[in-house]
Amino acid sequence: MRTRRVTAAIAGLAVVVAGLAAPASAVAPAVTHVEGTLPSGAAYVFDVPEAWNGTVLLYSHGYTPKGAPNPAQNAPSTGVRDTLLDRGYALIGSSYADTGWVLEQALPDQVATLDVFGARFGKARRSLAWGTSLGGMITTGLLERYPARFVGGLAMCGLEQGGVANWNNTLDPLFALRTLLLPGSDLPLVRLTDQTTASASIAALNAALATAQETPAGRARTALAAALHNIPAWPDPALPEPAPGDDETAQRNQARALGTTIYVGLSWRQEAESRAGGNMSWNTGVDYRRMLAKSSLRAEVDALYRAAGVSLDDDLRALARAPRISADPRAVAYMARNLSFTGRLRDPLLTIHTTGDPLVPVQVQSAYREAVRSPELLRQAFVHRAGHCTFTDGEMLAALKTLERRVGLGYWTGTSPEALNALASSSDFVHYRPAPYPRPFTAKV
Repeated sequence: MRTRRVTAAIAGLAVVVAGLAAPASAVAPAVTHVEGTLPSGAAYVFDVPEAWNGTVLLYSHGYTPKGAPNPAQNAPSTGVRDTLLDRGYALIGSSYADTGWVLEQALPDQVATLDVFGARFGKARRSLAWGTSLGGMITTGLLERYPARFVGGLAMCGLEQGGVANWNNTLDPLFALRTLLLPGSDLPLVRLTDQTTASASIAALNAALATAQETPAGRARTALAAALHNIPAWPDPALPEPAPGDDETAQRNQARALGTTIYVGLSWRQEAESRAGGNMSWNTGVDYRRMLAKSSLRAEVDALYRAAGVSLDDDLRALARAPRISADPRAVAYMARNLSFTGRLRDPLLTIHTTGDPLVPVQVQSAYREAVRSPELLRQAFVHRAGHCTFTDGEMLAALKTLERRVGLGYWTGTSPEALNALASSSDFVHYRPAPYPRPFTAKV
């Protein structure tokens, strides 16, 4: 995902951008469909229209739990795939050689997929990287580590905070739940030897969370745990957005989302720890009082503690006194390699994120904004909607068109919410600035 010289790109820009906006033809284009296997064992898939416009889009898919079906993917949705093929784009992608926290394999597998495509179909005029969720993280990693292969990237709902920061902050709400809802417990949160151990901790935390919902004090403590991870008040698009100040509904929504955080923070952690060779997270030296002060949910927490008649100050002191968790340096080093970000971009990167994402809270975008060395290459856009990666096809296509325009012109234009909404036939791109990310990456353990 890095810069390529774009003399030819400027000449072809009008054709490319107009193609994205043009109405679909009545007759589907002839498409060559290719499937195969890389030397690593990863499957790959190519779809190349007969009237290929010379641009290849390398798609990186999201997290696949260990052992789940793992087909190769080359687009985020059927509708987006069909539209782009009709516009003349070649779409490619791999499965990666494994499932789980597969960053070590995913980046080279994606580059190998690009190589196989070139050997079969010839050199592309330009290559763009794009992806969703973990694939958004892979997209950013490709831009930072393989700049010669790409002219730009689109990271959608990606883990832009990087691996170390992700697992650190995923630990924080679980530590708060254990400390405040199961005082004195030594329930394992890290160094999980197997999935049986992880499952036992998941069951215990979920039971404590359910019990906490029965009392005002328990609900206030649940909100505090959610605030440490910035779990949004509106995390589920199937539910109405809570009215401003409706803290009880917000907390109830966050409690439901915490069930997913618990599962990811223990089951998926166990798989990641098995790759890293130990625990890659720590909260030694972490000031949870300070973290709460920076949280977007501080007002909700204050209101629920006041309503419950319990002392927030006492609970923050309990978190400060609780025995802390240290990391295994070799595991931290593994996670930093696979994958934490340097912020060194040589090509443009556009990110889009929903404001109500409970799995990858929108504050991750603040982490990358602070890290990037060349801020003129980065643009970030936000969709006011609940859920993880709940973009419409139009919103994803609009973002891709905007990225291509930047590649062709050499400068950003049309990145305002109003311009993106006009492209997407949407009304949900909004002016938004996320709160700071709670646990920015630092090499100091």
